[in-house]
Amino acid sequence: MMIIASYSIKGGVGKTALSVNLSYALSEAGQRTLLIDLDPQGAAEFYFRVSSAEKFRMNDTRTLWGGLLRNVRETDFSGLDIIPSNLAYRHFDIALDSMEKRRKQLRRVLEKFSEDYDTIVLDCPPNITLLSENVFRASDMILVPVIPTILSQRTLEQLDSFFRDEELPVERLRPFFSMVQKRNNMHRDTISELSASFPQFLKTTIPFSADVEKMGLRRMPLLAYSRACDAAQAYRALCNEIIALQETVS
Repeated sequence: MMIIASYSIKGGVGKTALSVNLSYALSEAGQRTLLIDLDPQGAAEFYFRVSSAEKFRMNDTRTLWGGLLRNVRETDFSGLDIIPSNLAYRHFDIALDSMEKRRKQLRRVLEKFSEDYDTIVLDCPPNITLLSENVFRASDMILVPVIPTILSQRTLEQLDSFFRDEELPVERLRPFFSMVQKRNNMHRDTISELSASFPQFLKTTIPFSADVEKMGLRRMPLLAYSRACDAAQAYRALCNEIIALQETVS
Protein backbone atom coordinates (compact mmCIF):
# COMPACT_ATOMS: atom_id res chain seq x y z
CA MET A 1 0.00 0.00 0.00
CA MET A 2 1.24 3.47 -0.93
CA ILE A 3 0.60 6.52 1.28
CA ILE A 4 0.62 9.85 -0.56
CA ALA A 5 0.30 13.20 1.22
CA SER A 6 -0.89 16.44 -0.35
CA TYR A 7 0.89 19.00 1.76
CA SER A 8 2.05 22.61 1.82
CA ILE A 9 2.98 25.04 4.55
CA LYS A 10 1.17 27.70 2.53
CA GLY A 11 -2.61 27.66 2.10
CA GLY A 12 -4.48 28.43 -1.12
CA VAL A 13 -2.05 26.64 -3.44
CA GLY A 14 -4.37 23.91 -4.76
CA LYS A 15 -3.67 21.26 -2.13
CA THR A 16 -7.25 20.01 -1.73
CA ALA A 17 -7.96 20.21 -5.47
CA LEU A 18 -4.97 17.92 -5.90
CA SER A 19 -6.19 15.48 -3.22
CA VAL A 20 -9.67 15.25 -4.68
CA ASN A 21 -8.68 14.91 -8.33
CA LEU A 22 -5.73 12.60 -7.69
CA SER A 23 -7.89 10.30 -5.57
CA TYR A 24 -10.49 10.18 -8.31
CA ALA A 25 -7.88 9.54 -11.02
CA LEU A 26 -6.18 6.79 -9.02
CA SER A 27 -9.47 4.99 -8.45
CA GLU A 28 -10.32 5.37 -12.12
CA ALA A 29 -6.95 3.76 -12.92
CA GLY A 30 -8.01 0.71 -10.91
CA GLN A 31 -6.41 1.45 -7.54
CA ARG A 32 -8.54 0.97 -4.43
CA THR A 33 -8.18 4.44 -2.96
CA LEU A 34 -8.91 5.97 0.45
CA LEU A 35 -8.86 9.75 0.81
CA ILE A 36 -8.41 10.96 4.39
CA ASP A 37 -9.28 14.61 5.04
CA LEU A 38 -7.04 15.69 7.93
CA ASP A 39 -7.80 19.39 7.49
CA PRO A 40 -10.40 20.66 10.02
CA GLN A 41 -11.85 22.86 7.25
CA GLY A 42 -13.27 19.72 5.64
CA ALA A 43 -13.04 20.95 2.04
CA ALA A 44 -12.36 17.51 0.54
CA GLU A 45 -15.47 16.00 2.06
CA PHE A 46 -17.51 18.97 0.77
CA TYR A 47 -16.45 18.20 -2.80
CA PHE A 48 -17.66 14.61 -2.39
CA ARG A 49 -21.00 15.57 -0.80
CA VAL A 50 -20.14 13.73 2.41
CA SER A 51 -21.04 14.92 5.90
CA SER A 52 -18.41 15.58 8.56
CA ALA A 53 -16.91 12.72 10.54
CA GLU A 54 -18.38 11.78 13.87
CA LYS A 55 -16.23 12.76 16.83
CA PHE A 56 -14.14 10.00 18.35
CA ARG A 57 -11.56 9.59 21.06
CA MET A 58 -7.88 9.68 20.19
CA ASN A 59 -6.43 8.40 23.45
CA ASP A 60 -4.12 5.82 21.87
CA THR A 61 -3.47 3.93 18.66
CA ARG A 62 -6.44 1.62 19.24
CA THR A 63 -9.03 4.37 19.68
CA LEU A 64 -7.54 6.40 16.84
CA TRP A 65 -7.75 3.43 14.49
CA GLY A 66 -11.28 2.58 15.62
CA GLY A 67 -12.48 6.15 15.15
CA LEU A 68 -11.06 6.43 11.65
CA LEU A 69 -12.46 3.03 10.65
CA ARG A 70 -15.97 3.91 11.84
CA ASN A 71 -15.92 7.03 9.70
CA VAL A 72 -15.00 5.44 6.36
CA ARG A 73 -17.63 6.53 3.82
CA GLU A 74 -18.24 5.43 0.26
CA THR A 75 -18.22 8.17 -2.37
CA ASP A 76 -20.34 8.21 -5.52
CA PHE A 77 -17.35 6.84 -7.43
CA SER A 78 -16.38 3.18 -7.58
CA GLY A 79 -13.17 2.26 -5.79
CA LEU A 80 -12.94 5.55 -3.90
CA ASP A 81 -13.74 5.92 -0.20
CA ILE A 82 -13.21 8.89 2.09
CA ILE A 83 -12.73 9.52 5.79
CA PRO A 84 -14.14 13.03 6.25
CA SER A 85 -12.81 15.63 8.63
CA ASN A 86 -14.20 17.12 11.81
CA LEU A 87 -13.45 20.36 13.64
CA ALA A 88 -12.21 18.16 16.47
CA TYR A 89 -9.21 17.28 14.29
CA ARG A 90 -7.72 20.56 15.47
CA HIS A 91 -6.89 18.59 18.64
CA PHE A 92 -4.99 15.90 16.72
CA ASP A 93 -1.65 17.25 17.92
CA ILE A 94 -2.69 17.16 21.57
CA ALA A 95 -3.80 13.53 21.22
CA LEU A 96 -0.59 12.46 19.46
CA ASP A 97 1.54 14.26 22.03
CA SER A 98 0.18 11.99 24.78
CA MET A 99 1.11 8.77 22.96
CA GLU A 100 4.36 6.83 23.00
CA LYS A 101 6.49 7.24 19.88
CA ARG A 102 4.30 10.21 19.13
CA ARG A 103 5.90 11.00 15.76
CA LYS A 104 5.21 7.54 14.30
CA GLN A 105 1.66 6.75 15.43
CA LEU A 106 -0.06 7.72 12.18
CA ARG A 107 1.96 5.25 10.12
CA ARG A 108 1.04 2.43 12.49
CA VAL A 109 -2.64 3.27 12.19
CA LEU A 110 -2.70 3.70 8.42
CA GLU A 111 -0.93 0.39 7.82
CA LYS A 112 -4.04 -1.32 9.19
CA PHE A 113 -5.88 -0.26 6.01
CA SER A 114 -3.43 -2.15 3.77
CA GLU A 115 -5.72 -5.14 3.15
CA ASP A 116 -8.52 -2.95 1.78
CA TYR A 117 -6.70 -0.23 -0.17
CA ASP A 118 -3.86 0.13 -2.65
CA THR A 119 -3.35 3.84 -2.01
CA ILE A 120 -4.16 6.29 0.77
CA VAL A 121 -4.22 10.00 -0.06
CA LEU A 122 -3.89 12.45 2.84
CA ASP A 123 -5.25 15.98 2.49
CA CYS A 124 -3.24 17.85 5.13
CA PRO A 125 -3.68 21.17 6.94
CA PRO A 126 -1.22 23.95 5.95
CA ASN A 127 1.14 24.09 8.91
CA ILE A 128 4.03 22.26 10.56
CA THR A 129 2.81 20.53 13.70
CA LEU A 130 3.15 17.16 15.38
CA LEU A 131 0.45 15.86 13.02
CA SER A 132 2.50 17.12 10.08
CA GLU A 133 5.58 15.32 11.40
CA ASN A 134 3.52 12.13 11.61
CA VAL A 135 2.43 12.68 8.01
CA PHE A 136 6.05 13.18 6.90
CA ARG A 137 7.08 9.88 8.51
CA ALA A 138 4.00 7.97 7.40
CA SER A 139 4.03 8.98 3.73
CA ASP A 140 5.89 7.29 0.91
CA MET A 141 5.47 10.40 -1.22
CA ILE A 142 4.69 14.00 -0.24
CA LEU A 143 3.23 16.08 -3.07
CA VAL A 144 3.82 19.80 -2.59
CA PRO A 145 1.80 22.22 -4.78
CA VAL A 146 3.91 25.29 -5.52
CA ILE A 147 2.52 28.44 -7.13
CA PRO A 148 5.47 29.97 -9.05
CA THR A 149 5.74 33.06 -6.84
CA ILE A 150 8.30 34.28 -4.31
CA LEU A 151 6.22 33.35 -1.24
CA SER A 152 5.63 29.80 -2.47
CA GLN A 153 9.33 29.49 -3.27
CA ARG A 154 10.12 30.60 0.28
CA THR A 155 7.78 28.05 1.88
CA LEU A 156 9.24 25.24 -0.25
CA GLU A 157 12.72 26.21 0.88
CA GLN A 158 11.51 26.26 4.51
CA LEU A 159 10.04 22.78 4.12
CA ASP A 160 13.21 21.46 2.54
CA SER A 161 15.28 22.94 5.38
CA PHE A 162 12.97 21.42 7.98
CA PHE A 163 13.37 17.96 6.44
CA ARG A 164 17.14 18.30 6.43
CA ASP A 165 17.29 19.64 10.00
CA GLU A 166 15.07 16.82 11.29
CA GLU A 167 16.92 14.22 9.18
CA LEU A 168 13.75 13.29 7.32
CA PRO A 169 14.02 11.71 3.84
CA VAL A 170 14.11 14.70 1.49
CA GLU A 171 13.60 12.40 -1.50
CA ARG A 172 9.99 11.91 -0.40
CA LEU A 173 9.24 15.56 -1.23
CA ARG A 174 7.79 15.84 -4.72
CA PRO A 175 6.88 19.46 -5.48
CA PHE A 176 5.00 20.42 -8.62
CA PHE A 177 3.86 23.75 -10.05
CA SER A 178 0.23 24.66 -9.44
CA MET A 179 -2.01 27.49 -10.69
CA VAL A 180 0.49 28.30 -13.42
CA GLN A 181 -0.19 31.26 -15.72
CA LYS A 182 1.83 30.62 -18.85
CA ARG A 183 1.77 34.27 -19.95
CA ASN A 184 3.07 35.50 -16.60
CA ASN A 185 6.77 36.34 -16.92
CA MET A 186 7.38 35.94 -13.19
CA HIS A 187 5.81 32.48 -13.28
CA ARG A 188 8.04 31.43 -16.16
CA ASP A 189 11.17 32.77 -14.47
CA THR A 190 10.32 31.16 -11.13
CA ILE A 191 9.61 27.80 -12.76
CA SER A 192 12.99 27.89 -14.47
CA GLU A 193 14.82 28.86 -11.28
CA LEU A 194 13.11 26.41 -8.94
CA SER A 195 13.34 23.50 -11.38
CA ALA A 196 17.10 23.97 -11.40
CA SER A 197 17.30 24.24 -7.59
CA PHE A 198 14.97 21.31 -6.83
CA PRO A 199 15.51 18.46 -9.32
CA GLN A 200 12.77 16.39 -7.63
CA PHE A 201 10.08 18.65 -9.17
CA LEU A 202 7.49 16.65 -11.07
CA LYS A 203 7.32 17.38 -14.79
CA THR A 204 3.56 17.99 -14.90
CA THR A 205 2.26 21.50 -14.14
CA ILE A 206 -1.31 22.40 -13.25
CA PRO A 207 -2.56 25.55 -15.02
CA PHE A 208 -4.63 28.25 -13.35
CA SER A 209 -8.20 27.51 -14.40
CA ALA A 210 -11.70 28.71 -13.60
CA ASP A 211 -12.83 25.13 -14.21
CA VAL A 212 -11.10 24.08 -10.99
CA GLU A 213 -12.94 26.79 -9.05
CA LYS A 214 -16.26 25.36 -10.29
CA MET A 215 -15.62 22.23 -8.23
CA GLY A 216 -17.20 24.09 -5.33
CA LEU A 217 -20.40 24.62 -7.31
CA ARG A 218 -20.64 21.10 -8.69
CA ARG A 219 -19.27 19.43 -5.54
CA MET A 220 -17.34 16.76 -7.38
CA PRO A 221 -13.85 16.26 -8.80
CA LEU A 222 -13.01 18.26 -11.91
CA LEU A 223 -12.22 15.01 -13.73
CA ALA A 224 -15.78 13.81 -13.12
CA TYR A 225 -17.44 16.63 -15.05
CA SER A 226 -14.85 18.21 -17.35
CA ARG A 227 -12.44 15.69 -18.78
CA ALA A 228 -11.29 17.72 -21.77
CA CYS A 229 -10.25 21.04 -20.21
CA ASP A 230 -6.55 21.82 -19.79
CA ALA A 231 -6.61 21.48 -16.00
CA ALA A 232 -8.35 18.10 -16.12
CA GLN A 233 -5.82 16.78 -18.61
CA ALA A 234 -3.02 18.11 -16.40
CA TYR A 235 -4.37 16.33 -13.31
CA ARG A 236 -4.63 13.09 -15.28
CA ALA A 237 -1.05 13.51 -16.53
CA LEU A 238 0.07 14.18 -12.96
CA CYS A 239 -1.67 11.01 -11.81
CA ASN A 240 0.09 8.99 -14.52
CA GLU A 241 3.43 10.46 -13.48
CA ILE A 242 2.74 9.54 -9.85
CA ILE A 243 1.71 5.99 -10.79
CA ALA A 244 5.02 5.61 -12.65
CA LEU A 245 6.84 6.83 -9.52
CA GLN A 246 4.85 4.38 -7.36
CA GLU A 247 6.27 1.53 -9.38
CA THR A 248 9.84 2.71 -8.75
CA VAL A 249 9.21 3.21 -5.02
CA SER A 250 7.56 -0.17 -4.54
